[in-house]
Amino acid sequence: MAKKTLNNTYLSMLCSEIAMLLDAGITIIDALQILLEDEPTKEGRDIMLGLVDNMEGGDSFSAALIKAESFPRYAVHMVEIGEKTGRLVETLKALSEYYERQVRLATTIKNSIMYPAILLVLMIVVVLILIVQVLPIFNNVFSQLGTQMSAVAISLMKFGTWLGNASVAIAIVMGAILLVALLSIVIPNVRKAITMVFSNKWGGSGIFGKIASSRFVFAMTLAMASGLDTDEAVEIAANVSGGAKPVDEQHSKCSDMLRSGSTLSEALTQSKILTLQDGKMLSIGTRSGKSDEAMAEIARRSDNNVRDDIDRIVGGIEPTLVIVSSVVIGAILLSVMLPLMGIMTAIG
Repeated sequence: MAKKTLNNTYLSMLCSEIAMLLDAGITIIDALQILLEDEPTKEGRDIMLGLVDNMEGGDSFSAALIKAESFPRYAVHMVEIGEKTGRLVETLKALSEYYERQVRLATTIKNSIMYPAILLVLMIVVVLILIVQVLPIFNNVFSQLGTQMSAVAISLMKFGTWLGNASVAIAIVMGAILLVALLSIVIPNVRKAITMVFSNKWGGSGIFGKIASSRFVFAMTLAMASGLDTDEAVEIAANVSGGAKPVDEQHSKCSDMLRSGSTLSEALTQSKILTLQDGKMLSIGTRSGKSDEAMAEIARRSDNNVRDDIDRIVGGIEPTLVIVSSVVIGAILLSVMLPLMGIMTAIG
């Protein structure tokens, strides 16, 4: 049975702690022993103990990570490269920063979605109460007065009646949706399948495309800083940020262009992984012999752009929902109150 992959928060802290100990001159085995002694959770202690046992048995650090079956392939591969190039400390620091960015990005997305979702649910609940509970009361009042509500109000009331009659079916559908959502949280394979369907449809455009590009660029930065050549760096970055069909097509086009003799900036720009402005920066960095620094700056800017885009989208969703809910609720109330005001005026 496959073990659960460690989350990004734990990976970021672990890589940072190991890098700190190695930077202080402590051997990797002693560093893991220290982490084992200080590890507060049973799961963490089991992982550290397994790493120590495997390394004492003669395995390299990367080989021990593979046997642990709890570390992502990307982290294992980068550690292996760091060992071969003698830059393990730098690689671990970069991995810590990479996973910290993934945590910040995931937190930003979750926080951005939460408030509009709650607002949307509240709007739907208020509208449903109006058309299912309030409108029938007003309809009885109008009937007793010998008149009827406006055509709009009557239509909404009929719709509310239909919703009431179909409440069982609606409850079943909502229950099915909730069940799928819960399964996607509990069962990784279900979550992966749902994510794949969504990614293949929208993963290469809009904000999702920018997120994929941001992950690709930062993975490229880490790979290049670890001493990899361009082709291998692109392959590793594609494995990290790929998975969606449109994104994989971009990566494939980039690799094909590199093999045909194009420069890295040309391949990344024409495959639409980088913008023209970022491609120009990479081109200048390559010519000046500072492609690593240029790619790191592009990664920083890409991360900031993704955050700005998410904030801008959320900033547009919230007032839109408020306006729509106000208009809908106001229209429902006016469709009832205006005829009632006419009757009161006639009586007066």
